[in-house]
Amino acid sequence: MKNTKPIIFDIQKFSVHDGPGIRTTVFFKGCPLKCLWCSNPESQNPKPELMYFEDHCTHCYQCIEACPLQAISKDDDGQLVHDRKTCNACGDCIEECLADAIAVSGREMTVEEVCRTAEKDMSYYRNSGGGVTLSGGEPTSQPEAMFELLSKFGEMGIHTCLDTCGFAAWDILKEAVTFADLVLMDIKHMDTGAHKRLTGVGNELILENTKNIAGMGVPVIIRVPLIPGLNDSNENINQLGQFMKAHNLPSVDLLPYHCFSLSKHQALGLTYMLEGVADPEQDEIQRVADLLEGLGLTVTIV
Repeated sequence: MKNTKPIIFDIQKFSVHDGPGIRTTVFFKGCPLKCLWCSNPESQNPKPELMYFEDHCTHCYQCIEACPLQAISKDDDGQLVHDRKTCNACGDCIEECLADAIAVSGREMTVEEVCRTAEKDMSYYRNSGGGVTLSGGEPTSQPEAMFELLSKFGEMGIHTCLDTCGFAAWDILKEAVTFADLVLMDIKHMDTGAHKRLTGVGNELILENTKNIAGMGVPVIIRVPLIPGLNDSNENINQLGQFMKAHNLPSVDLLPYHCFSLSKHQALGLTYMLEGVADPEQDEIQRVADLLEGLGLTVTIV
């Protein structure tokens, strides 16, 4: 085994929404997209980073003394101020925080460590038809680790799923797909201009990669985050359905929007761009599902 050390920000066991059966989902740090609604904003930065949950803080100020780079201070109102450009996520402040108000998202792991963690639940994979899903962030942002993990899990007899935004060089994505048993491909919007406004990048590469993967014979499920007023119009959904039919992609997962990541954006010092957007009503979710089912597609509401 190579000495590859991916930066992982979470390993979630007993996951049931990231592929078939009971799964272990490995979340990679780093993503080329900056989706306005991002559920895992701690995944975007490829490096470990500090998260400060102000509502947990008792303002004991021990973290200020603990920081070797003086990246933490307090303002005139006694509120903590974090200089995130100076902070190197060393974690010294965490050791002094008894209120669990500080955390570091992301740590370097060996491929062997990740495999050992997943291997503990082999019986659940066998009994449920589950396995391991590589997600993020974006797994293709750390290609060597992604290749190694997919290959190693395959050697271990574990079903593998690649959850990707599709915004990657084709040679990287093609190699990854040859190792994977299933691909979950995210499509946020069919119009490239709207896609860029919502995610920071256009969709041309994503759609081209989706077409290419569809021709490789590997099972693919299209995943669509359903954001009220942004990508749930009849026009966009119909274009999506026609694209899927044209490229023999029969299955789609709908992921209704929620604002659960608001606190994580705040902990990272980020502005949540969709604050105030309401979760979609059940009849609106069903409207989208009916449109896609009317085109002959298999729809799952996750």
